[in-house]
Amino acid sequence: MSELPTVAGSSRDREIVEAKVIVTCPGRNFVTLKIVTRSGITGLGDATLNGRELAVAAYLQEHIVPNLIGKDAGRIEDTWQFFYRGAYWRRGPVTMTAIAAVDVALWDIVAKLAGLPLYQMLGGRSREGALVYAHANGRDIAETSDEVRRYIEMGFRAVRAQCAVPGLAKTYGIASGGKAYEPAETQLPLETLWSTPKYLEIVPKLFEQLRVDHGNDVELLHDGHHRMTPIEAARLARSLEPYRLFWLEDATPAENQKAFEVIRQHSVTPLAVGEVFNSIWDCKHLIENQLIDYIRTTIVHAGGITHVRRLADFASLYQVRTGFHGATDLSPVCMGAALHFDTWVPNFGIQEWMHHAKETDEVFPHDYQFRDGRLHCGESPGHGVSIDEKLAAKYPYSPKQLPIARLEDGSMWDW
Repeated sequence: MSELPTVAGSSRDREIVEAKVIVTCPGRNFVTLKIVTRSGITGLGDATLNGRELAVAAYLQEHIVPNLIGKDAGRIEDTWQFFYRGAYWRRGPVTMTAIAAVDVALWDIVAKLAGLPLYQMLGGRSREGALVYAHANGRDIAETSDEVRRYIEMGFRAVRAQCAVPGLAKTYGIASGGKAYEPAETQLPLETLWSTPKYLEIVPKLFEQLRVDHGNDVELLHDGHHRMTPIEAARLARSLEPYRLFWLEDATPAENQKAFEVIRQHSVTPLAVGEVFNSIWDCKHLIENQLIDYIRTTIVHAGGITHVRRLADFASLYQVRTGFHGATDLSPVCMGAALHFDTWVPNFGIQEWMHHAKETDEVFPHDYQFRDGRLHCGESPGHGVSIDEKLAAKYPYSPKQLPIARLEDGSMWDW
């Protein structure tokens, strides 16, 4: 009797015969890894690291791709271990972003070989759709409130709110010239000025007005973007308690994870952190000591689905929920994978979502859809995102870096 084929095909079908790195700039820069098997099945992984895109592209091209040829695409765990444990210089954003691109592409391939949407490979649905939040910003409180209203009218149930800080020429999170917010604007880093006292003065006034204008039904979020000391963050978190934030994000730099103990001692405002984390070790103390409520570590910057699944399972032991970063510096490939993960993961919290440019959506056709305040992943096999390579080639790489920040006396500060 002949052996029955496995659901994901034979090892020969799964053999990797090609891997290529695609760099394109349809509205902003993206790096994509495309893996092809002998049977012709392709998988895509996002490898975008905002402002350092070519560093990851080189890491993939020089160190990853030569080692992929001939491997079995179905051996996802072994391949992850090969590129993580086999790299003596482990972790870091470049390495983990490159590993993530491989990992997501392999999950995409295996799901396609099985003929299933990716969330089914992870264990099936835990929910019908993923709650998402939008970004509202303005030059003052009134303009920000108008933007919050606009997103509510579009159907969003959760909105992040940022407003300009009086006395500062350029504030994080605030769009310029009526365009969508994109922080990486210049070839060399733009220098901006920062004043925490001025910021701490305006933010409570913003959320007081937002609750007056929009009531308590909408979930409100705010991003501190690592700019406060622990005691300053504690002060802000405490002053925001009357306005019931869904979360205060990145209140203080988390290289010292114990810093969050200071914030917890003084406030019950929920805390979120982690978009710049690269591994479970970056948040181990935060999670096991329940110093945060949401972990924002992304699939693209933390080694892919294989590693982030471990992180989410660990977080669930301490009732910490996911809240993936989802700005436009993640391509639709990562968003597609993230939404399948969100659909499955039991301890889901919320998903950030910024609309990509029209050109981006054309280069990366996808099957996820927004309705009723939630994003819904598609039912096509894999993660549901593809790439138009001919169109991508029409958008050459455009060097851009993220800004830096200085205090008003000229001292370097956290951007």
